[in-house]
Amino acid sequence: MAGVSCAPVGGTAETRDGGWDTVGARKGVWSSIRWPQPHTLVILSLDTTTRGGSVAVTRNELLLALVPGDAARSHVERLPGEIETALALAGLERRDIDLLAVATGPGAFTGLRIGLAAMQGLAMTLNRPVIGISALDALAEEAAGGPATLVAPWMDAQRGDVFATLLDLATGRTLESPLAAPPADVLDAWRAHLDGHAAVFIGDAAERDAALIAHAGAGQWTMRTPPPLAPALARLGGRRAARGAAGLPHQLTPIYVRRPDVEIERERRERR
Repeated sequence: MAGVSCAPVGGTAETRDGGWDTVGARKGVWSSIRWPQPHTLVILSLDTTTRGGSVAVTRNELLLALVPGDAARSHVERLPGEIETALALAGLERRDIDLLAVATGPGAFTGLRIGLAAMQGLAMTLNRPVIGISALDALAEEAAGGPATLVAPWMDAQRGDVFATLLDLATGRTLESPLAAPPADVLDAWRAHLDGHAAVFIGDAAERDAALIAHAGAGQWTMRTPPPLAPALARLGGRRAARGAAGLPHQLTPIYVRRPDVEIERERRERR
């Protein structure tokens, strides 16, 4: 399994705010939790929203290790092995972790639940705070810093749909809320925002839908293949934790955007 160690993480302006207010949690039932100190912050981050996914270890936004996932194997086969590999590459042990960051979706239901369960279990074992971050936010973080004013995270949602949202990087505003829908329908709904504006489409479905995007009305647009998202999760997690947004394992909430296929199929059978 390939890994990367000891490389700097380029910082970019944060595009979204969010997270939890944990003042009450710090005084609550888990008051013994070890909250991270601002001068040294070791973060373990995990993304299981795609088949590949990734694990990263950072210290104060310095990337110590990155393990891109093996898409030929399921997440349940690879975890916690990939976590242990990342820690070994970083020269650290579990007890050195200060904060856990995990992608909360949207994504495949099974992979998403496996990732959340893995990080919840680790947070409880180590008595560490954990923060959940949208994969769409992580994609936007990777697209920030370029000339475009708009960024459109564009993830394959299967069944011919995309998970997508539209953000204004200049103001930090969400122009279109996350949704799951056919790509052509999404682009039609966004046309007023895209018309004449430079936009970056980033995600595993951007290349697939390049022809549709090219006719969407954006004055200029670029298509970016997303890198592994774990480093972006760590950067966002560290910034949000500094504002008190980290919380307890039971507070992690998956972002489905669309109901799981199993629920839709069950309702279809019940209507017969």
